[in-house]
Amino acid sequence: MRRLPLVTVADKLENAGWLDPAAGWVARTAKSLLPWPAVRDVLHGVPLGHPLHPLMIVVPLGAWVSAAVLDVLPGNERAARTLVGVGVVAAAPTALAGVTDFSQLNTEQQRTGIVHQGSNAIAVGLYSVSWLVRGKGRTGLGRVLAFAGLAVTGVSGFLGGHLSYRQGAGVNRNEDFPAKVPEGWHSLGPVDAFASGVPQPARLGPVSLMVLKRTDGAADGAVAVLADTCSHLGGPLYEGELREVKNELCIVCPWHGSTFSVQSGNVVHGPATAPQPSFSTRIRDGLLEVSVKP
Repeated sequence: MRRLPLVTVADKLENAGWLDPAAGWVARTAKSLLPWPAVRDVLHGVPLGHPLHPLMIVVPLGAWVSAAVLDVLPGNERAARTLVGVGVVAAAPTALAGVTDFSQLNTEQQRTGIVHQGSNAIAVGLYSVSWLVRGKGRTGLGRVLAFAGLAVTGVSGFLGGHLSYRQGAGVNRNEDFPAKVPEGWHSLGPVDAFASGVPQPARLGPVSLMVLKRTDGAADGAVAVLADTCSHLGGPLYEGELREVKNELCIVCPWHGSTFSVQSGNVVHGPATAPQPSFSTRIRDGLLEVSVKP
C-alpha cells in the first residue's frame, strides 16, 4: 500500500541534524528547571508504571474536538469558547510532562520530538487567540482559528504517534522478555567467575544479563541478577553506577539515569517507568543458576 507523504516527512526528521541545536536547548532547559527527582518521576509517570504524557493529552484534545463539534452547531458559542479555554489551560501541564520525557530521549527521537513540540506550540497559540477574539464577539474568526489549531494538532498527534510507535519512545524495551527465557533454572557458569561488588555482564541464550555478587551486607553469597537492557531506551546496566537510594542498593543506567533496585528490579527513579525483569538465584556445585521471578 502506498504511504502518505507525511510518513516520508516524519522518517526524514530522524536524520535532520539541523534540528539538534533547538532540541538540545529545550532538553537542557527542561533538566535545569526540573532538578527535583520526585517531581520528574511524577511527570515521567513512574507511579503509573507507564508515561504520564499520553494520558494527559486526553484533556486538551478532548476539549478542542468537542469545541469543534459545537462550532458547527448553532447557539453554542459560549460553550465552545469555554472548551477552547479549557484545552489551552490543560495544554500547559500536558506539555510539561511531554518535555520532561523529551529531555531523556536519544538524538533521533528528539529531532522528531522538537517538531512535535513546535506544532503543539503553534496549535496552542491559535487556540489562545481564538479564545481571545471570541471574547470580543468575533466568533467567526475564532472558529477559523480553532479549526486551524485542530488541523495543526492533528499533524502534531501524527508525529507523537510516530515518535512512540515507530521510534519506540516510552515503550518497555523488555516487554518480550518472558518469551526469550524458558521456565526453570539455568546455569550462568561458575559463581567464582564473577567478581564481587562489581556489576558484570552475562548471557542466557539471546538475553543479556547484569550479575552482581553483593558485598553490601546482604546474605553471604547473595547474587542479584537483572535483565541488562534498560527498559527505558536499552542502555547496558552493567556499565552503570551502583548507588544507595532510599536505603536500597540500586543500579543507575549510564545512558539516562534510570535507577533500579538491584534486588527486585523495581524503578526507584525514572525516566524508566517499567521495572527490570529480575531473577531468583542459587548456587549449586559452584555454579550460579538463575530462574525468572514470576
